[in-house]
Amino acid sequence: MKKAIFTIVTLLTIVACKNNSKTTSDSAIQTETIIKYPSDVIPFMDKWKILLGDGTHKDSLVNYAKDDFFYVENDGEIDWVVYKTPNSGITSRTSSNTRTELGEKTHWIPETGGKLTGTLKVQHVSTTGDATAASSYSVVIGQIHSDEGHENEPLKIYYKKFPGHTKGSVFWNYEINTEGDNIGRFDYSTAVWGYDFSVVGSSSKDYPKEPEDGIALGEEFSYEVNVYKGIMYLTFTRENHKTVQFTKSLINSEFATREDIPEQVLRVYANRDKGDGVEREIAYAGEINYFKQGAYNQANAKSTKSETYGGDIAKQYVNGSYAEVWFKEATLGSGVDPNKE
Repeated sequence: MKKAIFTIVTLLTIVACKNNSKTTSDSAIQTETIIKYPSDVIPFMDKWKILLGDGTHKDSLVNYAKDDFFYVENDGEIDWVVYKTPNSGITSRTSSNTRTELGEKTHWIPETGGKLTGTLKVQHVSTTGDATAASSYSVVIGQIHSDEGHENEPLKIYYKKFPGHTKGSVFWNYEINTEGDNIGRFDYSTAVWGYDFSVVGSSSKDYPKEPEDGIALGEEFSYEVNVYKGIMYLTFTRENHKTVQFTKSLINSEFATREDIPEQVLRVYANRDKGDGVEREIAYAGEINYFKQGAYNQANAKSTKSETYGGDIAKQYVNGSYAEVWFKEATLGSGVDPNKE
């Protein structure tokens, strides 16, 4: 089912008549079919626009849905908003990866901040790819994206699961906002549950050991991204697990000298590092940013060598070449003082 559809039975008339010891009832019944939209489930849709995996742009999301990409699904208990996107489709101008992903209409600087929350479960990631490519078998489920400078991403929250594993990983990447022009992109990754971005296979089909503290497809978890006065506060929660929290400045760099660059970054990006990839001392201070949420598929034919079936979206869906993420709750608002929450 691509949209949640409910049938309402309305009792129009009930006529009861007594005749000796008998009671008779005549009733007329009318049915009405109602389609439920994502904006009915998560009402903040008026604050977003969306890009779908087939290239569709939509700026008004109230009472909007699209089969196979952005719709409502009921799991037998509650409604979820589904974001689904293939390994190959039509992408944005700055990416090789497809997405069915919300983009915040309001933009802000880190000093002003903002807050995004989401409660979700990842239902599927691409089952094909190159295990030595860090982005293989993964989907980004929340972002902060810059709209200036290098148009980097101060935050990308990932889910990743290797084929054959029961459990995957949740981690977040901070993109170093490098000084100068024509300098490569460098992400520093931190694990929440399972592995971080840097853990890859030893060959294209040789996967690392399954993470012991990982998280399965279909397992519910939540994240909160709270940017307040230039500081990013991240909180991750999951049933029967301790809350995991992180703090990261977006206005003062931790990577302003070569000595500050983590070994992880030097190892993962050894083929593109020219020895001058340091961050601006002020990081993203004063730079316009905005939130994104949904399914930003990291699998593609080029960098992860994932199967795309010639770009045929229907074939990709049938054969596991897609990402699918379900959200049941999400909020968007102003950043708040974490000491007063």
